[in-house]
Amino acid sequence: MRAERASKPDLVERARALIPTHGRAILGITGPPGAGKSTLTAVLLAELGPEVGHLPMDGFHLADVQLDRLGLRDRKGAPETFDVDGYVSALSRLHSAPDSVLYVPGFERDLEQPIAAAIAIPPSARLVITEGNYLLLADAGWEHVRPLLAECWYVDLSDDVRRERLVRRHERFGKSPDAAGAWVDQVDEANARLVAAARDAADLVVRADGAAPRV
Repeated sequence: MRAERASKPDLVERARALIPTHGRAILGITGPPGAGKSTLTAVLLAELGPEVGHLPMDGFHLADVQLDRLGLRDRKGAPETFDVDGYVSALSRLHSAPDSVLYVPGFERDLEQPIAAAIAIPPSARLVITEGNYLLLADAGWEHVRPLLAECWYVDLSDDVRRERLVRRHERFGKSPDAAGAWVDQVDEANARLVAAARDAADLVVRADGAAPRV
C-alpha cells in the first residue's frame, strides 16, 4: 500500500517496524536529484539510533579516472557512471553475512570522488538505510537492487524547488552560476526524468517541502 504526506513520527515508526529480530533488512530511499533523500535519511538515522546503519549509493560513483577512460565525465551522476555491480554486491552481503562488519565506500563532496572503505556497517545494524537515485530502475543491472530491499520510499519535491537546490549545491562545490545551471539542465534533469518514471514502483511516496518531509 502506498501513501503520501506521511508525518515525521509516522515515517520513523514505519522504518522502526522494519527492524528484524534476526538478520538484516534494508530500507531504500530514492527520488530525483535534489529531492531531499539525504535529509530524510539523516532524520531516520538520528531518530532510530545504533540499530540502523547507512549505505549510500553515492559511494559507488566511478572515480574520475574511470569516467575519463570511458568518456563519461560529462555525464557524471547518470546510471552508467556508477559501479552498479559493486553496489548490488554490497547490498547482498548485508543479507548473506549479517554478523560481519561490512566496509563500503563513501563519497567526498569536496573532492567529488568516492573514498574506499569510508563507512563501516557493524553487525548491530539490523536495519540499513540506502539512499540514491536509481534504486527502482528496471534495467542495466539496477533491477537487482529492488529485490534486496524490504521497502523503497520515493521522496518527491516540486521541480522548481528541487532545481534551485541543485544549482546552489553545484555552486557550493565550485561551479560558476552559469556552469551550475547548465549542468542541472543538461545532466541532472535527464537523470531526474529517468528516476521519476519509476515513481509508481515505490512502496511509499513522501512529499517533501524545501528541507524535510512534511509533518
